[in-house]
Amino acid sequence: MHFQPTEDQEALRAGVRALLAGRYGRAELRAAVDGGPVVDRALWRELGTAGFFALRLPESAGGVGLGLAEAVLVFEEAGRALLPGPLVATHLAAGVVPGAAEGTAVVTAGDLDGGLVAYLAEADAVLGAAGPGVPAGEPVRSVDPLTPLHRVAAPGEVAPYRTAGALLTAALQVGSALRTLELAVRHAGEREQFGQPIGAFQAVKHLCAGMLVRAEVARTAVYAAAVTEDAGEVAAAGLLADEAAVQGARDCLQVYGGMGFTWEADVHLHLKRAWVRARQWRTAAQAEELLAAELLAGAGRPGPGDAP
Repeated sequence: MHFQPTEDQEALRAGVRALLAGRYGRAELRAAVDGGPVVDRALWRELGTAGFFALRLPESAGGVGLGLAEAVLVFEEAGRALLPGPLVATHLAAGVVPGAAEGTAVVTAGDLDGGLVAYLAEADAVLGAAGPGVPAGEPVRSVDPLTPLHRVAAPGEVAPYRTAGALLTAALQVGSALRTLELAVRHAGEREQFGQPIGAFQAVKHLCAGMLVRAEVARTAVYAAAVTEDAGEVAAAGLLADEAAVQGARDCLQVYGGMGFTWEADVHLHLKRAWVRARQWRTAAQAEELLAAELLAGAGRPGPGDAP
C-alpha cells in the first residue's frame, strides 16, 4: 500500500485550500465569531458546486465518485480553516437528503454525546430523523461560539453513519492540529525576548516538536484508516486526532503566552472546536471500548506463522 497522496489528491487538497482561503479567511472567521451567520449559505452552495458534499457519491448519481481517502484530505482543509457548520452530516446526507449533495440544504445530525445536536437552528434536516423537518430542541450553551447546540429528545439514528462520521471528524481534528502547529511555529519565529526569537529557547522548541509529532502521527493514522476503512483503525485514528487537536491547541496557547488567551487571538477557537469535536460521532471512551474489543477478538486468531 502507498499512503502518500497522489498528484490528483494533492491537487484536490490545494483546490479546497484555495477555495477556503478566498471565501473563509480570518476576516470571515472573526466576523462570524462577532455575531455574523454561523453557516454561510452562499459558501455552503459553493462547496456543493465544488463537489465537497457529493465527493463520495457515485457519478451515476451526480456525484464525484471518489472515496474516503479523498474525503479526509478535503475535511482536513476544512478543519485547518475552522470552517463551521455540520460539514460531516451534510456530506453523509448526500444522496439521502434532497439538496445535501448540491449544498442547497444544510443537514445536521444527532452526533454529539448526550442527545445534543449542533446547528439545529441553521439546519433544513436532521440525518436519520424519523420524520421530515427539524425537531424542536432546547438551547444549550456551547463552549465554542461557532457551534450552537440544542438538546433534542429524539435526535435521529446515526449508527449507519458512525464510522465514516468519526473518521471525517478525525480529519477535521488533524487539520486543526496542523494549523495550530503553523501558528505556534510562526509566532515562535516572530516574537522576541532577550534579544532573540522565543523559538530559540529549548522549552518552546520542545512544545513545537511535540505538536508536530502528535499531528503527523494522527494524520498518518487517519490516512491509513481511510484506505482500510477498518472500524478499529478508525477508532484509533479518532483517539490520536482528538489528542493532537486538543493538546496541540493547548501547547499553542503556551507558545503564545498571555496573548494566546485573549479574545483577539484565534488559538482559543481551535481549542474550543477541538473540545466539541471530541464528543462527536464517537467519544474517547466509546472508541477505546471498540478498539479493545477488536484487539481482544484478534488475540484469539492464529497468526501467519502459527501452526493450524
